[in-house]
Amino acid sequence: MLNKEFAEELLKAETGALRSFRGHEQALVGIIAIGWAVFQLLLASVLVLDSTKTRAIHLAFAMALLFLTLPALKLPRKHFRFLYITDRIPVLDYAFAIAGALSALYIVFDYQGLAMRAGVPLARDMIMGTVLVILLLEAARRVIGPALPVIAIAFTLYAFLGPYMPDLFAFKGVSARKYLSNITLTTEGIYGIPLGVSASIVYLFVLLGSLLEKAGAGNFFTNLALSVLGKYKGGAAKAAVVSSAATGMVSGSSIANIVTTGPFTIPLMKKIGYPAKKAAAVEVAASTDGQLMPPIMGAAAFIIAEYVNVPYLEVVKAAAIPAFTSYFGLFCITHLEACKLGIKGLSKEDLPVFVQTLLGGIHYIIPLATLLYELVWLRHSPEMSAFRAIMVLFGVIFFQEIKQATKDGMGVVTGIKKGVRLIAEGMIQGSKNMVSVALACAAAGIIVGVVNMGIGGMISQIVESLAMGNIYLLLLITAIASLLLGMGLPTTATYIVMASLTAPIIVEVGGIYGFAIPIMSAHLFCFYFGILADDTPPVGLAAYAASAIAGSKPIATGIQGFLYDIRTSVIAFLFVLNPELILHNINSWPHALFIFAMALIAMSAFECAAQGWCLTRNRWYEVPFFLLASFILFWPGAIASRLPMELPSKYLVFALGLAIYLCVVLAQKLRMPTATNETT
Repeated sequence: MLNKEFAEELLKAETGALRSFRGHEQALVGIIAIGWAVFQLLLASVLVLDSTKTRAIHLAFAMALLFLTLPALKLPRKHFRFLYITDRIPVLDYAFAIAGALSALYIVFDYQGLAMRAGVPLARDMIMGTVLVILLLEAARRVIGPALPVIAIAFTLYAFLGPYMPDLFAFKGVSARKYLSNITLTTEGIYGIPLGVSASIVYLFVLLGSLLEKAGAGNFFTNLALSVLGKYKGGAAKAAVVSSAATGMVSGSSIANIVTTGPFTIPLMKKIGYPAKKAAAVEVAASTDGQLMPPIMGAAAFIIAEYVNVPYLEVVKAAAIPAFTSYFGLFCITHLEACKLGIKGLSKEDLPVFVQTLLGGIHYIIPLATLLYELVWLRHSPEMSAFRAIMVLFGVIFFQEIKQATKDGMGVVTGIKKGVRLIAEGMIQGSKNMVSVALACAAAGIIVGVVNMGIGGMISQIVESLAMGNIYLLLLITAIASLLLGMGLPTTATYIVMASLTAPIIVEVGGIYGFAIPIMSAHLFCFYFGILADDTPPVGLAAYAASAIAGSKPIATGIQGFLYDIRTSVIAFLFVLNPELILHNINSWPHALFIFAMALIAMSAFECAAQGWCLTRNRWYEVPFFLLASFILFWPGAIASRLPMELPSKYLVFALGLAIYLCVVLAQKLRMPTATNETT
């Protein structure tokens, strides 16, 4: 059973701090990590390299860094202590690091020869491919856990044993030559789209986030949110929601978000009266949803853009209303919980001063503003935008350190040295944070490669048969499968697997039954439930990380966080059935703002029903009216389509939903004095 000790080890593993190093080992790891960062920055600026070679070099850095920084076991085992060596790098891991890097780079060393004999690999090609697959699965097991390697092995075995399976699951099978050729020597497997996106785009965003964190931007966002919201009812929790949303935009990891903001926000929530379980759950829900937050979403969002074949800004546009609505829902939860528990705001002496906080950290906003300007206004590619934002951030860091050094009387040279050190630390941490993403993308490529060998269509037929042609049942099966997979996989890997298997079926089955489901909705659906797995019991790794900080029980924290995140799962179902929520075919600002307003009011009504509280405690008969109002406002077309004159009817339905909601609120307002007397 997982416990607090595991959670603490998880935090160390997430930041690459599980193994301590001797002097020369520290230098070696630092050189590799900084070398990786420099390579990626050159790739985004002056270095022109074939995409396959880029992916191979990217994977080689990840493999080498992984084996040097993480032991084979994350916790000591009685008879396997030789696999849990954390005070040095053992010889075996040096060998694995070298072999892993060389096997990944084999496609670079013999690029011309492999191109000439495509599909007809030599014996040495197959040997190097076998070494690569084995070491990649071991590397993924170390950093992610056993789930992804087990699934990849299961798909591999299925590819070989297909001819011997029962008729329902029978498959013509593949040879070892074809398997290794496709998986390790082409862009159909390990070196496929996911690893390509990781190498070209994701690394730069992860590096940007790590540099911002090292520079102090995480504390700035938290303090700024506290200075604005801390004085209000449940202010510490509301500040946690806002700061986690801001931090999550650039971290791309639920656990990294918790590690950054949780040590500050969770104690504050406990201080004003939130139980430890609920304080940790708020942080879990806020940090988990950080990957949904535009404009810088998790790694999977960039892969969505590649799979759907649209510009990244189209993904941002589609994700905007669901993400902001989800965070608004969590904001409502913190307020309603504070009302139920009688929690007030923080005292004035505990609050940062807004003007002082803003002026003290306004320079952190400059790189983010640069990124937005490049992405939205100039319409540059994500990698170019991230690169230029990083260059601006370098200048900001030097400015910050020189200013501080001058203020302390240490001189400009000292400030420059501190700036260089801080940038180097940010590069090292960025590379360590990137290891899990790169290896997840590469290992998931094995599964995608096997699916592309011909079994994908058959698996799709099996899933469709299980759903019996029912779109609602298909969505439910996809959601449950994503949650189950996501318990042991990172979001990116979960999304890749589920999107490859189910996204096309969702669109196809929806069309059969009269639902025009955009492919973007189907991919975002898989993405959302992959993210929600981070706080789904009994695993929910994000919940374990937060419980380690809060001192709460991990399972109880996971259950509470899952209950808070029901709002996000509801949104995911709704934007599949009502594509207007992702602004599909909507290019009018007034229309988009109208849909956004409806979604916010709908979420408010839903949370009043879910939390059993609005202005006061709900009566049992009020809950159905809150849910009805929420359904109407979220999906007015479901009713409007049954009325004449579609456009006027939609506004009429909106007015109906709003009227139902306001009537219940008014009813509670009228009985509030009585309710106050009852509670006192």
